[in-house]
Amino acid sequence: MKKTYYLLTLLVLIVSSSCNTKIKEAKEENLIAQIDEIWATEQHPIRSRDSLISIYGVDHNLVKVQDSIIDKNHAINEKKVKTILDKHGWPTKDMIGERGNWTICNVIQHSDNEVRIQYLPMMRQAVKDKKLEPRFLVRAEDRIATERGDLQIYGGQMKYYPETKSFNLWPVFDPENIDKRRTAIGLDSIAIFLKNRFDFKWNLEEQIKRTKEFEMKKQEGSKNELTN
Repeated sequence: MKKTYYLLTLLVLIVSSSCNTKIKEAKEENLIAQIDEIWATEQHPIRSRDSLISIYGVDHNLVKVQDSIIDKNHAINEKKVKTILDKHGWPTKDMIGERGNWTICNVIQHSDNEVRIQYLPMMRQAVKDKKLEPRFLVRAEDRIATERGDLQIYGGQMKYYPETKSFNLWPVFDPENIDKRRTAIGLDSIAIFLKNRFDFKWNLEEQIKRTKEFEMKKQEGSKNELTN
């Protein structure tokens, strides 16, 4: 009798463990599928928009239509990503797949500064826990700085300047030592990064000049605020 009871108990435990494993795997597969959908709806319209810009320029109506699609999709994706992070914390690669971190970080990157700042501590901890590559954290740090109107630290942010009708690097803090900062966290030099990411040539003398101009304008703006 006891032997039969123990066998039944063992069988129940085995079945229960198997069910729990299957449930966990199903949840992970569902999360990966959700992440894949977020990636497609977030990135594909951006790529289409960028292709249109290269053909027609930024002011074309087709570009504006694509921008509206981007904004609509992003609003949906931002809610999904916030739900994932609030429920699971920063997910592991097993939970969200190889492209998962990139997807989540891109959605955060495309959000308002309030959202970036909200999840910045979680991103920093994820880097410490080896769940997130430093380059994703750097992008967020620089985007927060540029949105605040500050100099960026690592040089990850470009901006379109209507007066010149061209893209240029948002001015960086201490351009002479930017590679030291980038190397310290395992990133390529700024010249290599800009060439590979934006096909943009790093010119140290030009960027030193732009940084000084940026700082002067900011100081003038502060003085005007004080006198008004």
